[in-house]
Order: sequence, then C-alpha cells, then structure tokens
Amino acid sequence: MRVDLAARYGEERLPRYTSYPTAPHFSPAIGADTYAGWLAGLPAGASASLYLHVPFCREMCWYCGCHTQIVRRDELIAAYQRTLRSEIEQVAGTIGRRIKVEHIHFGGGTPTIMAPEALVELMAAMRRAFFVLPAAEIAVEIDPRTLTADMVEAMRLSGVNRASLGVQSFDPVVQRAINRVQSFEQTASVVDMLRRAGIAGVNFDLIYGLPHQTVASCLDTVRRALALAPDRFSVFGYAHVPSFKKHQRMINEAVLPDGPARHDQACAIANALKEAGYVQIGLDHFARPDDSMAVAFEERTLRRNFQGYTTDKGEVLLGFGASAIGHLPQGYVQNEVQIGAYAQSIGAGRLATAKGYGLTDDDRLRADIIERIMCEFGADLGGICARHGADPEATLKSASRLKPLISDGVVRLDGDRLAVARDSRFLVRSVAAAFDAHLDPGKQLHSRAV
Repeated sequence: MRVDLAARYGEERLPRYTSYPTAPHFSPAIGADTYAGWLAGLPAGASASLYLHVPFCREMCWYCGCHTQIVRRDELIAAYQRTLRSEIEQVAGTIGRRIKVEHIHFGGGTPTIMAPEALVELMAAMRRAFFVLPAAEIAVEIDPRTLTADMVEAMRLSGVNRASLGVQSFDPVVQRAINRVQSFEQTASVVDMLRRAGIAGVNFDLIYGLPHQTVASCLDTVRRALALAPDRFSVFGYAHVPSFKKHQRMINEAVLPDGPARHDQACAIANALKEAGYVQIGLDHFARPDDSMAVAFEERTLRRNFQGYTTDKGEVLLGFGASAIGHLPQGYVQNEVQIGAYAQSIGAGRLATAKGYGLTDDDRLRADIIERIMCEFGADLGGICARHGADPEATLKSASRLKPLISDGVVRLDGDRLAVARDSRFLVRSVAAAFDAHLDPGKQLHSRAV
C-alpha cells in the first residue's frame, strides 16, 4: 500500500457500498403499499434470502454503529420475537406462494439474546412460510460473552450452520476503551461449543482504528484468533460518527489512531492473514482457500449485500424486524427503525415499511459496476454497459472523480476494462465512488476511506 495515496484519499468519508444507492438516499415516498406491490409482483421462479434483525444487547459497545438498544427485561425480547413471527406471515401472505429460500441471516444487536425456544420457533415459522432449501446457509451473529449451551443446542436443532463471532480486539486496554471486555478463553470456549454441535462455519469479526490500538496489538489479536482457526475473517475500519451514534461520544477521540496509523494497522492485519494462508476477498474479508467465499471470489461470482461480501446469488432479500432493509428487483425497502413504531405497524396488520428507493435503469447500471469493482477490484465496463443498453464512453465520461485516480496510478484503463492497481486496492471504495451519481462529498455520513 502506498502511504502517499493513503494520505491523499484516506480521510474522505465514503460508503461501504453494501447497496447502491446507499441507505441515506431512501425516501418515505416508498411505503407499505409499494412494498406490497413489489412482493406480489415477484417472478414465479424467484428465490429469496431472509435477514432477521434483533435490535437488543445486554450492554452497549461504544464503537457500535448498528441499530440496537440495551434491554434487561426478557418479556420485551419475547414480544419482539412474536412480532417478527407475525411479520414473516404477513410478508409470505403478500407474496401469495411459498418461495424458495437459500440463505437466512440473523443479525443485530445480539440475535442470541433471544430465548433458545424463541429461535427454534422463528425457524419453524420461516420453514412454514417459505421453502427453506435443505442446503440453505443459516447464519447467526454471536456475542461470545453471553452465548449459552442451551442456545447452541437450539441453533443445532434449527439447522444453523454458520456463526459469526464478534471479536474486534483481544487487547484488554482497547477492550476497556470500547466497553467490550471479552477474554480469549471466552471466545475459544464458544468456538469449541459450536464445533462440537456440528456448526462448522465459524467467522470472526475484527476491527482496526479503535482507541489505543497499535500495529502490535492488532497483530497479537490476529495471532490469537488464528489459533482458533476460523473459516473467515471480516476486518473493518472503525467508523467514528458520534453525531449519529451518541454512545460513541464515550470514546476519547484523542486516543483514536490517525489516518496513517489506521492504514498501517489494516496493512499489518491483511499481511498476517494472507501469510497464514487466507485469501483476501475484496475490501475487508479473508477466507480459507477451500471456503465457498474464496471459491466465489475465484470464479467471479462473489456478491455484496447489507451483510458485506456473500456467496448469495439471489436478487431478492427480505428484511424482517425494526430497521431491516430488503432488496427486490424493483428497489430497496426499510422497516421502521423505532421498535415501537415497527411493532405497531405489524400489530395492525400492516407492513412496517418506512422508506425505500425505486431503482432507475441508470441506478441498476451503476450498481452493477460498483458491485464488480468492490468484489473483483475491476470491471468490464463494456460488458456491463452492453447488458444495460448503455454507452461505456458516456458512462466513463460521467465518472469525473476517476480522472485523478487514473493520474495517481490507482486505476488502470485498458479500453473499456477498469482495474484497481494491486498496491492501491485499499482505495477500492474511492474507485467505486467515482461511479456514484448520488454521492454528496459534503455530508459526513460514512466512514473514512482508509
């Protein structure tokens, strides 16, 4: 990685491009009636992926950027689970038939905060409402500090076959600074429980750019994590946006690493994981060479959605729960963010859609280009434009932000083929942003590019 480029482009705030257009462009003009029409209009052979958002935690991690809240009363969690079940029935009823499901993802918050029997009931509701394929990937995000043996058994009974564990950092100084104290022993115990239950797919989430973090502490975390041999790593740069996430004000900005330090940390983690035999997948994922995600990357079938990089090839993502986002061929929808408003809508028999975005032909073209750049560090602009009936020359001309990236050697153009230089791949979001017709550089809505 070139330090001069990190200094030049690294401070810019850019989307992670888990969708295009990104969520800040969603509008209340897309509501429940629009979503109902989109659902009813799904093609006969459509298959779907399901995302269920559980917005509860036992305590707040100060770095968190998710829609979640602290809850002590289990009755609130149980009531929310019942609402989720009702929403599943409503959505399936609106579709009007039992469509195939290939991926299910429980996110949060802490999905395993539910009672074990609640997870089993939710999975049963989904299997009644949809045709969940026998080989479907069913993934659950886990906080190792609170996972119980009973929940692991419920996951096994429910067919869960992938678990994503939040690790972030094993450095106790960093952990105290972000209000997430989690020992290596706790994490190792959870990995052992999962594997004993036959849940073979194990992912770890790591973060760089946290308070007090150094290259040395990042490498120590990687060393400890490698001892547990997860199949995949997700490695994210901490996004400090205290104006949007007020709990982040608990983090002392004076001890946050600056741009060059973040760059060094990201580099060190990536190099250590690659030296350990993991394949780098796009911007921020790493996988064992025989993992399905590494295979998809090699075969150029990798996709990107709201959970990051994925092997999911479907065009339909149905989101359930407060703040959950869905993606259909017609566009995006997002549920009410506030739990009370979400529950009120579902309780009244209405879909909880609060806002969304209807895709234009130009949006679909740009979404295709951006996804290929994010997944492959390049794009066949000629081939993509041909699929969308667009002119590659005009598309390139509209990407004015591309010019300095080409001048700086970040991007190479060979006719209509675009490629991000190998030593500049850490700036892939900057390259994708060149094709973002909606980007407003003046709004500090996103994380730093590096």
